[in-house]
Amino acid sequence: MKTFKQIIATAVVGCSLISLTSCDFLDKSPDDQLTLEMVFSDKIRTEDWLASVYAGIPSPMWGYMTNQGYNIMSDDMVIPIEWSPYGWNEAYAYTTGNWNPSSTWNANYWVEMPKRIRTGLIFLNNVRVIPSEGLTQDYVEQMKNEVRFLNAYYYSLMVEAYGAIPFAPSRLVAPTEPANEMMLEQTPVDNVVDWIDKELLDVSKHLPAVYENNQDWGRATSIMALAVRAKTLLLAASPLFNGNTDYAQWKNVSGQNLVNQNFSKEKWERAAAAHAELIKAAEAAGHKLYYEYNDDGTIDPFMSYYNMSLKRFSDGNKEIIFGRAHNKDLENWQRHHLPKGIGGNGALGITQELVDAFFMANGEIPISGYGQDGSPIINESSGYAEKGFSSENEMRHTKWPGGGPASTYDNTNGNRPVTLPGTFKMYCNREPRFYVSVIFNNEWLNVANRRVNNLQGVGEDASKSFDAPWTGYNVRKQISLDVFPRDNKYSYQPGILYRLAEAYLGYAEALNESQDSPNENVYHYVNLIRQRAGLPNLAQGLSKEQMRAAIQQERRIEFNCEGIRLNDLRRWKLAEMYLNQSYWGMNRNGTMATDDANNPNSYYKRTLWKPRTFTKKMYLMPIPQKQIDINVKLRQPTGY
Repeated sequence: MKTFKQIIATAVVGCSLISLTSCDFLDKSPDDQLTLEMVFSDKIRTEDWLASVYAGIPSPMWGYMTNQGYNIMSDDMVIPIEWSPYGWNEAYAYTTGNWNPSSTWNANYWVEMPKRIRTGLIFLNNVRVIPSEGLTQDYVEQMKNEVRFLNAYYYSLMVEAYGAIPFAPSRLVAPTEPANEMMLEQTPVDNVVDWIDKELLDVSKHLPAVYENNQDWGRATSIMALAVRAKTLLLAASPLFNGNTDYAQWKNVSGQNLVNQNFSKEKWERAAAAHAELIKAAEAAGHKLYYEYNDDGTIDPFMSYYNMSLKRFSDGNKEIIFGRAHNKDLENWQRHHLPKGIGGNGALGITQELVDAFFMANGEIPISGYGQDGSPIINESSGYAEKGFSSENEMRHTKWPGGGPASTYDNTNGNRPVTLPGTFKMYCNREPRFYVSVIFNNEWLNVANRRVNNLQGVGEDASKSFDAPWTGYNVRKQISLDVFPRDNKYSYQPGILYRLAEAYLGYAEALNESQDSPNENVYHYVNLIRQRAGLPNLAQGLSKEQMRAAIQQERRIEFNCEGIRLNDLRRWKLAEMYLNQSYWGMNRNGTMATDDANNPNSYYKRTLWKPRTFTKKMYLMPIPQKQIDINVKLRQPTGY
């Protein structure tokens, strides 16, 4: 049996096997029945066709950066306007509010997902048992259920982006049919979600939970089906689609409300039940949070969070539920995260707001809000300070090598530094996920055997061009400490679309919202994430509203820079709060390592980077204007 990696690798080559249709077989049906007969009478061609259905799965790496653009569109990462001509124009335009039906979104789910779905339907209608080719009844049924999963997944992506969509999941319209037969009105969100729920639940009963052959990793599993189902139900239960009166006037041609105007607690209960089923099945199949341990048996939160993003499923990273084995431009993606001085692209930065969001080592929030002038409101009980510099190594019990040179290790007690003397106090005494996620000035840079230096006119990592960090920060999250672009040293890593931590926090959120106050299960699943991160458990006695805020904060930190934040803010209807304000950073023009707010050359002072704009209409993507022009039955979401 051809391995899954080989199937994906030959997907493009497969275009040449369908010569009568060139490479347009992803966009339309083959020209005649003979071509289909040729394809589905051959195992290799059949598997290549299956691979073309899989090819619609987004890459959580380069895709979430440029194609979908989710990381740049949220408040985790920033890029300069100078990058716009190099493939970043759409993502940058979104941050300025320059978004309308004529905007070009590289992912273009409205057009691209139906192509994949159609390709899947052709597969379902034509795949056949050919024992002599190794296409047994069992294998054919498995492949058909993989395609059913993919088609339901693609519909879920469309709902997440657009809300109401034209929906005919089993209808395969021939290209020869009249144009008006292809024009469908939009189906209400709840109807599509109900179908996805039932379809994925059924599919989960027919797919394997885990594949015996590691080469098949990335193929659809029963756990993946339950995960997409749970995530879709969580979306449907959230404020965006649960009684959102902002869409009271958004109706299809038949006059149906496309977003249900009545709040339903039952939606949260369904989401909670789906997450409970997912967690039970996932854990039974061997999925678990990824942990690494110190020599004394205690959890090493630094190494656990670090390698959670880097280790393969076959290397013991059973936290991954839905992943991609191969991701386009992996080396380019890694290079874009890192400082200029080691050959990185430099200008991909982290926002000051994300830096502020990470907890202190004691689990307290450092910044509770901002004044009208952008100044932080400091939580005095947290121990946070942003004046002054450290005078000694800050040692933690960990094997993580990212905080300082080997000469500073205390191997006797198993301690290593996470910051070195002279570190700005803003960056001291923070939680482990902060150090694994953020590259800040004067932090240790392993591959160069030196500290990061962003001071203008002085530092190797500084520049007044657009290849240096505009906010004063680069991105360490998901990047191996061994990656060294200048020496052409990169490392393989899997793409992760859904992991068990998301199931735990999704379950906690749905449970909390479906009850009057959080029960012990809510605390349990949030605390599992905090414990892995080296933080104390949540305080008991939280109200429903306090727990909601705690879960939202935990998601913001745990999934930072993973492409999840934007859609969280949209489904919570909080994007207007977080994406419609000014973004800040350090003073990138600073030439002196001081924190004197009155000195224009001081590097360590909060400095306005740029304002962000988000308007209410942007909670949903607009239908491309070209599609509106083609299909007069379509109705734009309110505001466009």
